[in-house]
Amino acid sequence: MLEKLDGLEKKYEEITGMMSQPEIIADQSKYQKYAKVHSELMVLVDTYRRYKRVLQELKDVRTMLEEENEEDMRELLVSELKELEEKEESLNHELKLLLLPQDPNDEKNVIMEIRAGTGGEEAALFAADLFKMYTRYAEQQGWKVDIMNTSYSDLDGFKEIIFVIEGKGAYSRLKYESGVHRVQRIPVTESGGRIHTSAATVAVLPEAEDVEVDINPNDIRVDVFCSSGPGGQSVNTTQSAVRLTHIPTGLVVSCQDEKSQHKNKDKAMRVLRARLLELKQAEHDAEIAGARKNQVGSGDRSERIRTYNFPQSRVSDHRINLTLHKLEAVLDGELDEIIGALITHDQAEKLRQIE
Repeated sequence: MLEKLDGLEKKYEEITGMMSQPEIIADQSKYQKYAKVHSELMVLVDTYRRYKRVLQELKDVRTMLEEENEEDMRELLVSELKELEEKEESLNHELKLLLLPQDPNDEKNVIMEIRAGTGGEEAALFAADLFKMYTRYAEQQGWKVDIMNTSYSDLDGFKEIIFVIEGKGAYSRLKYESGVHRVQRIPVTESGGRIHTSAATVAVLPEAEDVEVDINPNDIRVDVFCSSGPGGQSVNTTQSAVRLTHIPTGLVVSCQDEKSQHKNKDKAMRVLRARLLELKQAEHDAEIAGARKNQVGSGDRSERIRTYNFPQSRVSDHRINLTLHKLEAVLDGELDEIIGALITHDQAEKLRQIE
């Protein structure tokens, strides 16, 4: 590990020097490229330098302890040694985490798709609750939410809603939300007061860049139609809604929330690119499935990941056996405790596999 860190520190110093050269500064494209790598290495190199200082201090204190005969001084040195050993262990762990391979999608925007599952109208209402939860969480993070497409149920729930969350690191935190979310509560449609179990599926896709997914325009069939609202009623008389069909894969994307056909088509293309990137990554993941099987956040939409129990005000994440009795706060967007625990668990699994 130290050999690898020495190499990265050397690379960091080389890039720092290059960024001060006039010809690099004059070429903004090249400068930005170096600046990005410099920024990515900065935290790692700073931590490594602190780690080296602690190692040197440990060496010095141990030498002093061997040579010291006075009891009072020895006690002070033993206390200092213990502190330094704890620092060394903490920094060593931090460096291992920083050296873990980074998900190349972590800094991307996300396209989220929420669909009502089992439970009819109640499932559609729960899908609306989940949308509100993610919207509130995005607001807390300073991210922007842009709705791409909606399909309403009779009681203004969502049969399906697709939206983009734009913000730095959005995918790194929301990627663990893919899967089946289950709710246990008395539905508004239930007069007998019995608790029902319903479900909604959540898919989290990193937004694809143009260079990542090459779409041949001849492979796309474009259909236009009138937008519809709750209950299926038409909300305008112009054919502004757009349906794209990717002929080679059979993927179909519809967008109708904008009044402009052009804007709906642009939004539909964003969703289509993300789904095609997901297909591409799924093929790649299948090849390395053994390396992923123990990790959290595999993105499997059929996996039941979380239960929201209203009678007990309980939220349980089944992947990490985490239970919180703060349902109202979670549904109001306070997801950091759950997401933080999922990230920690995921990192621990990855560390276990490389150690």
